[in-house]
Amino acid sequence: MNLAGPIIVRHVPRLVKIGFLGGSFDPVHFGHLLAAQDAYEQYKLDRLIFVPAAQAPLKPNEVLSSPEERLAMLSAAIEWDRRFEISDYELRRGGVSYTIDSARHFRALYPGDELYWIIGGDQLPKLHLWKDIAELGRLVEFIFLERPGYPVKSASLIPGLRLHRCDGHLLAISSTELRDRMRRDLSLDYFVPHKAIIYIKENKLYR
Repeated sequence: MNLAGPIIVRHVPRLVKIGFLGGSFDPVHFGHLLAAQDAYEQYKLDRLIFVPAAQAPLKPNEVLSSPEERLAMLSAAIEWDRRFEISDYELRRGGVSYTIDSARHFRALYPGDELYWIIGGDQLPKLHLWKDIAELGRLVEFIFLERPGYPVKSASLIPGLRLHRCDGHLLAISSTELRDRMRRDLSLDYFVPHKAIIYIKENKLYR
């Protein structure tokens, strides 16, 4: 009788797909949250991490609220949603927040996983201006959001850049507009999650 040895089935662990959405989030609004959800769903991400910037390099005068206030607003907006997380890496680091520095940090944390940096389609023509973009393209892949029927301009030719298009429910909302609405005593309802609005009012932000 021919007895075969035990069959050993080795399960190869599946790579975890992690998306990162950076921004000032001053304040966070439904445009940010829809972008996160669109990328999460269409690319079947396992995790999505918001990365609030200390200071965006291409928008030096964008941030008005403190890191603690922006982190609190973002936390209030997504605390109920288990799909979403927040990293305060750039806030703790301080200074100008270059994506390449964060990408190096997260690649060291998650060396074997698939990392995706989520951007608006309007950022594609500007990618050649990003610091160390060639190295950045090796560390992460890019998901860019495009509103159906409104194609974006293509990116400058950057060797090795991995781009993935995502149909987005993009909303014409800007944090600058929302801060102006607060100064004019107009409502933030239907623009900003309710718990974030409560925080803004209780702390008298943007007045």
